[in-house]
Amino acid sequence: MPVVDMPIEELRAYTGTNPRPEDFDEYWGSALTELDDVAPDVEFRDAEFSAPHIRCEHLYFTGTGGARIHAKLLRPIANAPADTAGKRGGPAILRFHGYTGNSGDWSDHLGYVGAGFVVAAMDCRGQGGLSEDVGGVRGNTHRGHIIRGLDDGPDKLLFRHVFLDTVRLARIVMGLDEVDPARIGATGESQGGGLSLACAALEPRISRAAAVFPFLSDYRRVWDMDLDAGAYQELRDYFRLFDPTHDREIETFTHLGYIDVHHLAPRIRANTLMLTALIDEICPPSTQFAAFNAITAEKRMVMYPDFGHECLPGGSDLIFSHLLEL
Repeated sequence: MPVVDMPIEELRAYTGTNPRPEDFDEYWGSALTELDDVAPDVEFRDAEFSAPHIRCEHLYFTGTGGARIHAKLLRPIANAPADTAGKRGGPAILRFHGYTGNSGDWSDHLGYVGAGFVVAAMDCRGQGGLSEDVGGVRGNTHRGHIIRGLDDGPDKLLFRHVFLDTVRLARIVMGLDEVDPARIGATGESQGGGLSLACAALEPRISRAAAVFPFLSDYRRVWDMDLDAGAYQELRDYFRLFDPTHDREIETFTHLGYIDVHHLAPRIRANTLMLTALIDEICPPSTQFAAFNAITAEKRMVMYPDFGHECLPGGSDLIFSHLLEL
């Protein structure tokens, strides 16, 4: 098969390169406490889009730093809040988009709603949707959410806040009358795949996850492969602009370790499906295997040997079937 990375036998054993900060667990414990201290101030607004038998709403909530976060929320009208036995409603899916994108069109989510799912699709703060980025950090803003806040300390990393936004969204959806909190899935591609893994790690009640070539994993490996281009271009930009002689290289990658999903992956309790393209030069296969190999819960990987960071034939059907088991 074509190879742009390690041989498959090495990929199956690879555990990652990026350093893990010594206080990693304390860092995320503190982050979740910070989230608990922020009032969510949830707001629902009727959407301009409508579809038969579906309630479409804009969902807004407050995340860490005071940012107002937006998600599209679609609910099957037929779902009952509870049955006579006191059981909760049906399943729900959290959907996360690719880097710089947004939550997509309302009609993109109708297939899941038609199958009985409540769907919540989040706009990442500061990207292409309606969520806010409240800023307040040093450094360039031309390109690069991975490096945003890097020079202000780990607590200011932008993706720390984005990861916490996924947790808050999950908890809000779990609290809806139409939703059984034990039947929640998370899915997405690229950045959305990374966020699905981060969400499942930080909110362990997520019961199923499906990640397609997840981004945000094993940054040092990307650098070592000289693939700091495209989605990871900001890593090179950061060193060229702020550390051209690499005096702080170890410190930089250690700080990035706080927002590295391959370090979060051991926390995942969800039954996880991962789709990986073996000639992916945007999110190299080894970075994806680093996360997958760290998952101790039930898991399955489907590999596409001749594909890169692109549409994977049959992938959407595999994910739909995986999540339908909710």
